Amino acid sequence: MLSGQADMQVTINAINEGKVSYFLTKPCPSQHLIRTLMEAVEQYEVITSERVKLEGENLHKAIHGTVQAIVSMIERRDPYTAYHQERVKRLAGAIAGEMGLSGEQAEILVLAASIHDLGKIYVPAEILTKPGHITDLERALIETHPQVGYDILKTIEFPGPVSQIVQQHHERLNGSGYPLHLSGSQILIEARILGVADVVESLASHRPYRPAFTIDEALAEIRKNRGILYDPEVVDACLRVFQKGFTFD
Repeated sequence: MLSGQADMQVTINAINEGKVSYFLTKPCPSQHLIRTLMEAVEQYEVITSERVKLEGENLHKAIHGTVQAIVSMIERRDPYTAYHQERVKRLAGAIAGEMGLSGEQAEILVLAASIHDLGKIYVPAEILTKPGHITDLERALIETHPQVGYDILKTIEFPGPVSQIVQQHHERLNGSGYPLHLSGSQILIEARILGVADVVESLASHRPYRPAFTIDEALAEIRKNRGILYDPEVVDACLRVFQKGFTFD
């Protein structure tokens, strides 16, 4: 605040009501005024930065709280899917680290992995746990789950493409996946990582219609389809992760 008055009450009111940082009186040397203005700008930037940081921390907590609520809902409805998602999350995070994804990318991937099968809440439990062969109609219903998950999550303001990663985790490099039949670089790298982690964990787990594969057998599947169904760099990173001692247990 720069004033030509020295009235104390006017000064006090201006400072209290206007949130003044500095009070200068005329005549004021131009260099002093410029220096004071620069200091005021710096002070404002610090205050703004702290406010943005606090808002970011609050948003981060809110997002993780939302994801945890979704995980808890899935766990109550389908404990197997919740268990599967937790294991896939761990492997996807390990692959992301091996590939050198940024911290932000890796965090978004882990968030998506922890709820990637959310859409299965719309698939009847008797289909998901059916011990025998499923019909074409039942398969078509199961294959809606990535799109259903996307539709549920798309209105949540995540700090990254969580809903799209969920939507794309069954897409395949050659375009044979679902629901959008994307191929190659059309598929987000996070979704390509999640897709590989999902396949490996699924094969290595017991299912109502088949026994669990060994880890070597599961890895042989992604190795066989490297560059066909699965991103070569992701497959190689996944193989290295297991060579370095990763386990689901």
